[in-house]
Amino acid sequence: MSLRIARKQLLRRKPIAALVSETEGAGGLKRSLGAGDLIMLAIGAVIGAGIFSAIGMAAAGQLGPNGEVIRQGAGPALILSFLFLGGVCALAGLCYAELAAMIPQAGSAYAYSYATLGELVAWIIGWDLILEYAVGNVAVAISWGDYFHTLLRGFGVALPPWLATGYRTALLSPDPRVHRLLASAPHVFGIPILVNLPAFGVVMLITWLLLRGARESATANNIMVAIKLMALTLFVVVGVMHLHPANYHPFAPNGFSGIHQGAAIVFFAYIGFDAISTAAEETRNPQRNLPIGILGGLAVCTLIYVVVGAVLTGMVSYRQLAVADPLARALDLAGLTTTGGIVALGATVSMAAVLLVFQYGQPRIFFAMARDGLLPQWAAKVHPRTRVPWATTLFTGIVVALWSLVGDANETYDLTNIGTLFAFFLVSVGVLVLRYKEPDRPRPFKAPLIWPVSMLSAASCVFVMAGLPDEAWRRFEFWLVIGLIIYFAYGYRHSSLHRR
Repeated sequence: MSLRIARKQLLRRKPIAALVSETEGAGGLKRSLGAGDLIMLAIGAVIGAGIFSAIGMAAAGQLGPNGEVIRQGAGPALILSFLFLGGVCALAGLCYAELAAMIPQAGSAYAYSYATLGELVAWIIGWDLILEYAVGNVAVAISWGDYFHTLLRGFGVALPPWLATGYRTALLSPDPRVHRLLASAPHVFGIPILVNLPAFGVVMLITWLLLRGARESATANNIMVAIKLMALTLFVVVGVMHLHPANYHPFAPNGFSGIHQGAAIVFFAYIGFDAISTAAEETRNPQRNLPIGILGGLAVCTLIYVVVGAVLTGMVSYRQLAVADPLARALDLAGLTTTGGIVALGATVSMAAVLLVFQYGQPRIFFAMARDGLLPQWAAKVHPRTRVPWATTLFTGIVVALWSLVGDANETYDLTNIGTLFAFFLVSVGVLVLRYKEPDRPRPFKAPLIWPVSMLSAASCVFVMAGLPDEAWRRFEFWLVIGLIIYFAYGYRHSSLHRR
């Protein structure tokens, strides 16, 4: 009998009415964002490290510390990788839009899973989202530091390498000059001091901004998005005048395998669509504005990726793009140093916007889980004036800043990718489950052709996940095991559903 009760508890779904009611009153967040703000949040999140940094690795491939090929690149066929990703995300975006309009809560895929697949699955996806956002933020912060360093050098200022390079970056870098920093850096008790101060500093600055309120954060994001779009427009306009058709041959040097793996590398950028849904509880008229923000943002971002990818691989050989700042490098190789400096400035602003949106989303996942009793109640605290989850915002800011201080961007991309894809997969399944379990429930936005859309979305996510290396799967499995231990030790007993 006890086993039957336990199984029922693990699979118990939280009523949608209860999820919606939690967004009201003093315990809820302040609704201040419109559809335009959500589209700008999408551009702020998706157009960043993926297009200014990881795009180079996706085109050229990834090498290990000893020069061995870890993953093949897509070459000029990178634009096909982006079109494929746009299709995958369009399917997932339709599923997200339907659930977000029905459940306008800060928990995103966690809340949707709670309403459709039960508490255990909700915990797994919530725990997965915590990892997804944390490692994504670290990757973006480190990439921001690389562009910031490039920008400083353009003004004749150079930080000591040991203050601009994390320990893990030096340890894992295939570049022998970077690897030698382990020996040349200052040592304390025999340990090399290698820290990325710019990455640490920008995370703490963004954390301070987020603590000021959602409206203030959205305004800052809108300004930064305008600057990033101007920088990318400059890159495209100047780059088109320096295209060399020979660089497009061979178009797909590694065949479909390269296109597949290139898509898997850049997929982490598309976490932005999940970040939009975390803003549901702070969106005015979410039934209308959330679908517009999710699907409109996806269309704009996919177009930008395709155009920039086509220009980038036409300017220089894809083999020369395996660097941290590929857009600036392409302009430098074309003799456009001044323009490269301007683009580097735009990139630093751009990735600051990405970091802002990612850091905006993660605390709200913590907040939603704590409000349900699955995490300690200190994580559910809302500031009485700004109405933001201040405790989790500060906590995640400090954790990400410290990780960025010593971490490596490349080893974090894959963890973010697998976490994002897993979230998309569960949302795709969840929307179909809810159609079956509650067919008569009002749906402000209804995804068309739900059976093929849901199934194709889930299958596409699994296919992209298959392109990730084994190491990413092992780390992901390890993280989920830790999460299950915490759930059965704390969350299961303290769950608000369990107590009721």
